Amino acid sequence: MIKSLFFDIDGTLVSFNTHTIPDSTIAALELAHKNGVKIFISTGRPKVFVINLKQIEHLISGYILNNGAVSFVGNETVSCHPIPPNEVDIIINDAQQFDYPYIIMGEKDFAVVKFEPVVDRIFDEELKIFNIRNGKTPEEVLKQRIFQITPFIYSDHEKHLLPKIPGCMSNRWNPEFTDITSKFADKGKGLTAMAEHLGLQISETMAFGDGGNDIPIIRCAGVGVAMGNADDDVKQVADYVTNTVDEDGVYNALKHFNVI
Repeated sequence: MIKSLFFDIDGTLVSFNTHTIPDSTIAALELAHKNGVKIFISTGRPKVFVINLKQIEHLISGYILNNGAVSFVGNETVSCHPIPPNEVDIIINDAQQFDYPYIIMGEKDFAVVKFEPVVDRIFDEELKIFNIRNGKTPEEVLKQRIFQITPFIYSDHEKHLLPKIPGCMSNRWNPEFTDITSKFADKGKGLTAMAEHLGLQISETMAFGDGGNDIPIIRCAGVGVAMGNADDDVKQVADYVTNTVDEDGVYNALKHFNVI
């Protein structure tokens, strides 16, 4: 019996086409919640960028953020895995040497370094994260523990960078940037920590996603669901492939598994 649901945001709950949550998804989550099923968000975004879930905020029990680097229920931290400070320095030095933009995400604040058109295009136009220019200075953020750094690099440069930071891993879900976190952090580890904290069996969990950073949680969950718009490598590891986010994919999958 499924007792908890874990949802990616972009391309899973929120359509890339309409930038909204489909009505069918809202109705499905309301039904699941009414049936006593707990609902969690599992996203690559930090909390400050989770600005598009207002219609379902009252249904959400907890969050796995920054690709699993931090997770919490209410005001209680369930897991926390910052990037080793020396490897933060290595990433920043690499960005300065090769002159690419990056975003530093601390435990409270974020900073965007070297604004270029690609940053505005992806975050403002494609993801509709309109507060991307409301960050702090890098100096302010670097006083905090750093949960994630997002460098705007392609996969060929990623292969050059990763051997220098053995305490980190890459969570790529866009060809133009990747999210770098501690190697102890991914969405699957976040689900495991959340289930242990809540006294849930893994078999009682279901996870939905569409991008490469969703693969760990789809593999880990009792039932892993890939959206119809998911990448092929995501579909290959899923227990079930549903319709796209715009074709009632969440609603149909929850119906298929008798969650609603």
